[in-house]
This record gives sequence, structure tokens and C-alpha cells, in this order.
Amino acid sequence: MSDWFVTTLRDHPAIALFLTVALGYPLGTFKYRGISLGTVATTLLVGILVGQLHIQISHNVAIVFFLLFLFAIGYRVGPQFVRGIADDGVMQALFAVVVCAVTLATAYGVARLAGYSVGYGAGLFAGAATASSALGLSTTAIQGLGLSADETHAMIGALSTAFAMTYIFGTIGPILIISQIGPWLLHIDLVAACRAYEKRMGGTNHGSGTSWHHYVMRTYRLLDDWPQVGQKVGEIEASDAHSRCFFDQIRRDGQVIEATEATVLKAGDVVSVAGVRSSLRALFVIGAEEVEDLELLAVPVAGVDVVVTKRAFDRKTLTELAHMAATHGIFLTRIRRGAMGEEIPILPQTTIHRGDVLTVVGQPQRIRASISAIGRADFSDEQTDVSVMFLMIALGALIGVPAVMLDGVPLTLSIAGGVLFAGIAAGWQRSVFPTFGNVPPAVIWFMNVVGLNLFIAVIGITAGPSFVAGVREVGISLFLWGMLVTTIPVIFALLVGKYVFRFDDALVLGCCAGAGTSTATLGLLADRAGSQVPALGYTIPYAVSNTLLTIGGIVIVTLL
Repeated sequence: MSDWFVTTLRDHPAIALFLTVALGYPLGTFKYRGISLGTVATTLLVGILVGQLHIQISHNVAIVFFLLFLFAIGYRVGPQFVRGIADDGVMQALFAVVVCAVTLATAYGVARLAGYSVGYGAGLFAGAATASSALGLSTTAIQGLGLSADETHAMIGALSTAFAMTYIFGTIGPILIISQIGPWLLHIDLVAACRAYEKRMGGTNHGSGTSWHHYVMRTYRLLDDWPQVGQKVGEIEASDAHSRCFFDQIRRDGQVIEATEATVLKAGDVVSVAGVRSSLRALFVIGAEEVEDLELLAVPVAGVDVVVTKRAFDRKTLTELAHMAATHGIFLTRIRRGAMGEEIPILPQTTIHRGDVLTVVGQPQRIRASISAIGRADFSDEQTDVSVMFLMIALGALIGVPAVMLDGVPLTLSIAGGVLFAGIAAGWQRSVFPTFGNVPPAVIWFMNVVGLNLFIAVIGITAGPSFVAGVREVGISLFLWGMLVTTIPVIFALLVGKYVFRFDDALVLGCCAGAGTSTATLGLLADRAGSQVPALGYTIPYAVSNTLLTIGGIVIVTLL
């Protein structure tokens, strides 16, 4: 039976490929105290085990999945990458560039010091930096060195061995160092720092909430001694702009009418008003009584995700946006930003950027009136623009084909690097000009997760036979060198972020997590702080580092 099974896998390698992901992926989802090995590491390890059966899979299979994965990365980080390079995120982008350079230099120095070959050195870099995408570009670069088939196969085997041995601490190390050691090393009380930041940004002592999203709807009967009797609705709403109280409907003489800015309020009116509970109490503390008018309260309220694309909203604070006619009568409940859709705090001084996704609620007619001024609604993006997506992948690959020879070493962006930049261009274009090129988040997730894991499975299965020999050759020393390559850039990032770039104490740890592309670290920081403020420092460094570390897969091979 066992012989039949092995023979079947050798004759039908596609079965072995899917079996590897089926076994490896769930192992990577197990967590202990918020820490896991990750699906990439476990899929690779299972692939190496399956590879002991000497199963042959064409590398062309791997490259197809890898190109889909790279395009997904570029598409996700495109808006934040471009904005970070060209806009007000320059310092955070520069910080990520410096950290990536130190990571690459550390890996190169350690590889030279330890006497590692190109394969081991490139795998050391990719694993210690948890740059799975760099593994693919290093593989492509090695295949372009013009070596014999046996030499290439041995080098890629060494690459996979080093990656597998260093990836585990590469995942766990930054989580422990940034979230546990970082606050002590930098003398930061993360909870106090986030609260202080929220206060400076206009928040309250009760968390990061503002009148933008803590709202209620109430109905009041206006009495003769209500101070605002005889005033227009627009005047009352404008008198306290920060409270964002809006009159919706009025029952007058038994009839229900819409409350426009020009409507004059009279004694005896029953009004429905939406706003902050404390502001409503203050507005109606004298000369009004709360009543229960079910018809006025039975207002359909829609919730819509809106992508910010208009320049009028770009780089405006929520306080500034509260004064705009486009936001009249709508309430903001969530802001998501960046490649991973990180939720950022809603504070009066929070700055909105193009590409942010705002979740707003309010009457459907008011939301419809606001969408055109803000950008585009995000509820109809179910279909993938397959033609544009595959055309961009093809064009990016073509751009990456040309190579320049320097002292016998081919310098090239490679088709993988070209596809990465094509994804960045497509993602940025979609966020600014959302007329074509749509790739829904679910499709991006599938391309990212499935594309990467299938690629890693092929690498593991192919390198399986040489893995055991590689471990015997380098021993435990490779794991220890990997710890060093992981630790030095993280400690460097903490110190430089705090004392050179002088990031705010509430943001510096988030910046370090982003520069290290460690999403798990950001989650732990947010939990420890009880705040989403650290995410404000995460998105731009993550987008820049994700791109640069990927390209580093080519650079490390060239340097070695």
C-alpha cells in the first residue's frame, strides 16, 4: 500500500503539491499566547518531508503561483507605498528604507563572516527577515546565474534549508523584542503614551472616541422657553460644529417635514436629532422634553464603506472634514488604512489619506449625496477585472526581463520584480482612479495566501532530498546566525526610531513593527495599549519594507 502511494505521488506530483498545503497550512494557524510559526514555515517543513520521497515538480509551476502572489503584494501596498514615498509619510518611509538596508547589510556581513555560499546566505536573509517573497526572487536570481543544473539545484536546496532554519525565530523574535523588550529599552509606558497621543489629537479620557462615531438619535418636543426657538436649523447645527448634531425630521401641526438648513424651529415642534448623547443633553437641557415618537425614530440608516479618492479629503483632519457640506448628517464609525486594512483611531486630529476606507452611517439619501464628494462606495467590488490584472502581470514581467552584465554578474529586475512593481502601480491606480482594474480583497487574499503557500510547497518538495545534507553541513550554527540577523536590525530600529527619527512614543513601536513587516507584533501592541494608535505608525513602513525586502532577494544574491 505504501509503495503504491509513493509511486502515485511521484507519477502525479500535483497530488503531492495539494497534499503538502493541506497538511502544512493548518499547522501554521495554531497559536500559543498569540504567537505561531506561520503557514509559510509549516508548509515549507511539510514540503521538505514530502520531498524525501524524491518527487519532481517543474519550477514553472512554482513561478506561476509566485507571480500571482507578488502582484497581490504590490496591489495591496501600492497606495501606501506611493504616498509614503511622495507625500507626508516621507520620514516613516525613510525609516523603513534605513531598516531594510541594515537588515540586508547584516545578513550579507554574517554570510561572509560564516563563510556561507550564495544559497545559504540568501536563505539566511529571507528567513531571518521573514521575507517569503525574497525567497522567490532569490530563487529566480540563482537560476539566472548561468550555473549548471546540478549547481543550481544544490544552491536552491541550500536556500530552502537556510530559510526553513531561520524563519521560525525570524517570526517570533520581532514579536518578543518589539512588544516586550521595546517599551523597557526605550523607557515607554505604552498605555500612557497612547492616551497622551489621543488627548493631543483631541480625544477624551474615555478612549479614542469622538463625536464622529459615538452618536444617538432622540426626539424632543420644543417648549416656549427653549433658547433656540425662532432660529434656523442651519444656525443651530453650525453653532457647535464639533458636536456634530443634526436635525433630521420635524413633526409640526400633525405633519412630518424634512429639517433643512433654512427651516425655522417653532415652539410645539417635535424634532428628531442625531448626535452625541452629552451634546444632545446640553442642547435640550432647558425648554424641551424628550418624547418617544416612533415614526420620527423609524429612520432607515445605511452603513457603507467609502474609499477616499478625492483630493478635497486628502490630508484633512476629521475636525476640518466636520465643517464640510459633504459630511453633513453622516457619522464615521471606522477608518481602515494600508495593505492589511489596519483600523486606526477616530480622533479629531486624525488625518485622512487617499486610499483610506471610511465606514459611514446615516440616512441613505445623505450617504448618497456624500459619496461623490468623498470618493467611491466600496459595496459593488465583487467582480475581478481579470483582463487588466493579467495584462499588468504580463507587462511587469516583460519589463523585468532585460538584464545588464556587470563583471559577469547579470543585473536585472527579473520578471518577479517587474510583476511586483506592476502590482504597486495597479493598486495605486485603483485607489486614485477607481474606474477599472478592480481586484476584490477576497481575490487578493486568495492570490496572496494560496499563491505563496503553493510556491513554498514546490520549493520544499524540490529541496527535500538536499535538506538533510544541508542541515548536517551547517548544523545549529545557521539557526544561531539567523537569530543574530533577526535581532540586530530590530534593536537598531527601536533605537533609531526613538532617538534619531524621534517618532512619538505612541507610534515608534508601530513603526518598528511595520519596518519589520510583523503584523502579529502590531496586534500585540494594540492589545497592550488598549488603543489603535500604534497602527498610525505601521502602514507606511510596512508598505515600503514589504517592497524593499522583496527586492532584497535579488540584491543579496548579486552581492554574494
